Amino acid sequence: MIEDNPGFLSVLFEVREAKTVFKNEAGGHRWQRVSPTEKRGRVHTSTVTVAVLDPEEKISYTLDPNDVEITTKRGSGPGGQHRNMTDSCVVATHKQSKISVKIDSRSQHQSKALALRVLAERLHEVESRKQYEHRRNVRKNQVGSGQRGDKIRTYRERDDAINDHVTGQSWKLSRWVKGIW
Repeated sequence: MIEDNPGFLSVLFEVREAKTVFKNEAGGHRWQRVSPTEKRGRVHTSTVTVAVLDPEEKISYTLDPNDVEITTKRGSGPGGQHRNMTDSCVVATHKQSKISVKIDSRSQHQSKALALRVLAERLHEVESRKQYEHRRNVRKNQVGSGQRGDKIRTYRERDDAINDHVTGQSWKLSRWVKGIW
């Protein structure tokens, strides 16, 4: 169990076949029951949404020096004659994404090293954001809105029945809970 908060549970299965076993569980599940404290026999309904995702991949971004264009220019600000005579300001631009970093320090070598490090961090951030958006979209497509119309399966304790709305199959709830399909 990775995370267990009220209203949210995250579980990691480290088995190769886990995704194929759980692929049909993605979506909304509706559970109907009569609470033991219910005197009038009214049916209570709960909804659970399930998303089946691959584990998050660690992103290790390596900046290729051939993808970076480096230009130097004179720095600005205080520094007197030295500042006006040396090209200590470094601008590093990633050619594909056009992301640019400008570092202005007293030493060109320090500026270049820092500019490359900052550029690599920004590109890593862009890749992380892309991966996050992709996972978010996959999850949203699986879960849907969580409303009644998005359900894939209904569990009814009163009738001892399970209805799968995708395949049209039905099972006895008491047998299904024991693992007998």
